[in-house]
Amino acid sequence: MKNFALIGAAGYIAPRHMQAIKATGHNLVAAFDPNDSVGIIDSHFPDADFFTEFERFDRYIDKTRRANHAKQVHYMAICSPNYLHDSHMRFALRSGADAICEKPLVLNPWNIDGLKEIENDTGRKINTILQLRLHPAINALRDKVRNSPADTKFDVDLTYITSRGSWYLQSWKGEDKKSGGIATNIGVHFYDMLHYVFGAVQQNTVHLSSATKAAGYLEYERARVRWFLSIDVNDVPASELEKGKRTFRAITANGENVEFSDGFTDLHTRSYEEILAGRGFGLEENRIAIETVAYIRQSDVVTSGEIHPFVNRQR
Repeated sequence: MKNFALIGAAGYIAPRHMQAIKATGHNLVAAFDPNDSVGIIDSHFPDADFFTEFERFDRYIDKTRRANHAKQVHYMAICSPNYLHDSHMRFALRSGADAICEKPLVLNPWNIDGLKEIENDTGRKINTILQLRLHPAINALRDKVRNSPADTKFDVDLTYITSRGSWYLQSWKGEDKKSGGIATNIGVHFYDMLHYVFGAVQQNTVHLSSATKAAGYLEYERARVRWFLSIDVNDVPASELEKGKRTFRAITANGENVEFSDGFTDLHTRSYEEILAGRGFGLEENRIAIETVAYIRQSDVVTSGEIHPFVNRQR
């Protein structure tokens, strides 16, 4: 049985990590978050130690490591705000633990190079949650692309609307310097999926960029992709709103729908299984997606080209 610590226990995604640790038969010994709304821990690991001050958490981790204590941490799961991921991964590795970091791994590609140096210095490893690479529908699409003629390019539309209340822009997620903006915070795992399925990026154009939505065009070796991301409920198609839905998720490839709405619930557990078996996704697997979102963040908006149909609704 391996011991885990968790940074960011009060966050939205933290319960999936707790569930994955429990489902794989391991133990959460310590958790940290400046906020104390972490009662969910009791549902999974009621005996875990909890800290609201990082200094006390640091001392606990260091003490158990130096004493080779039964609670010495082997893995540190990182669910903190995006801009803190780099620092917390460094802390994990220097504490003698392997890291398991939520997306986005970092905000800028050069941070990956620094983390590789820390891996080399410590002999520890950074693992990342790239859950869409484990989704059966996405892997079926990848197989379809690989089995098609080499000169075939797929025409893809990616639409992802996941509505959020006014709290979103008032939190760290609404600050570009902390979250990286909507394309980074909401979209990074889709860009990783597109690279995973369709190959290297050849063109990257931004057609819409605001605090609540973004859109653009990406061309890959094997695909031309129009993409649209939004947290604005008004972007959800009326037919879906009438059903009481506040989320809309769709991918089409050459006019055919890629159904991937189901199968998300256990992907963190599948990710943990792969990591614990030594098959986790490391730093380099993240590089293309991080380069993609960093470029989107810095790009000027253009109003011509292959534009996603939802963009026209904004004008």
